[in-house]
Amino acid sequence: MTTTTSAQGRPIGELLRMWRQRRGFSQLELALRAEVSARHVSFLETGRSQPSRDMLLHLAEELEIPLRERNTLLMSAGFAPVYPERSLEDPALKASREAVELVLAGHEPYPALAVDRHWTLITANRAVAPLLEGVAPELLTPPLNVLRLSLHPSGLAPRIVNLEQWRSHILTRLHRQIELSGDEKLTALLEELRAYGAPGGKASSPKTVQELDYAGVVIPMRLQSPHGVLSFFSTTTVFGTPVDITLAELAIESFFPADPATAAVLRRAAEGWARTDA
Repeated sequence: MTTTTSAQGRPIGELLRMWRQRRGFSQLELALRAEVSARHVSFLETGRSQPSRDMLLHLAEELEIPLRERNTLLMSAGFAPVYPERSLEDPALKASREAVELVLAGHEPYPALAVDRHWTLITANRAVAPLLEGVAPELLTPPLNVLRLSLHPSGLAPRIVNLEQWRSHILTRLHRQIELSGDEKLTALLEELRAYGAPGGKASSPKTVQELDYAGVVIPMRLQSPHGVLSFFSTTTVFGTPVDITLAELAIESFFPADPATAAVLRRAAEGWARTDA
């Protein structure tokens, strides 16, 4: 089991203070949320009091601390971790794994993929592969990071028509994820992606009518293809009540056509799959 590196070996009070400050709460605000006294919160953070296992889990829930880091809190306080981390191949996760595959297959002919918390590809449906034509082979070698694939100069970046807009969206989203999780591996990924910049100093292209239609609602990714520019917007699906770290960190990114032309191209591709399957 891995934990956030900077949190390992730190006193429990220091970790609680770190998470409270990361969430932007005062001691009083956390106390009100957790229905305890501000004095008790202060004593826990300074080490004058030691939290019980139940109190730690209660505070972690109010602070919306990820399950992996909740285990770190427990171990820092001398308790055993309570949240397991199983492989998706574990028999205990069979139903969850089948649910992921069902969602991906059901989303065809539109692209969808499942990633872990570091944006490493877990699995994808058949509509994803055709979009990756021309990507450098080394970027497709497992473990495949989908954000690196998107913004790397040898990845999709040269084909993304609205690269500056899409790049800003990805970096902002990743920065927010780091703020919530404190994950150092994500911080390193963010620095790597920022260093790529726009290939060849490519400037933003003027907004099209379709982009203006989606302004303020969603940010589309507009990808150059042999069939013209394909435009997508995405949604994210997560498990609602996970108590396993693997499931808690799993997300399904589903891409939808942002215009009728893109939808038509994807439907024609699906007809080709049907003929092949037959």
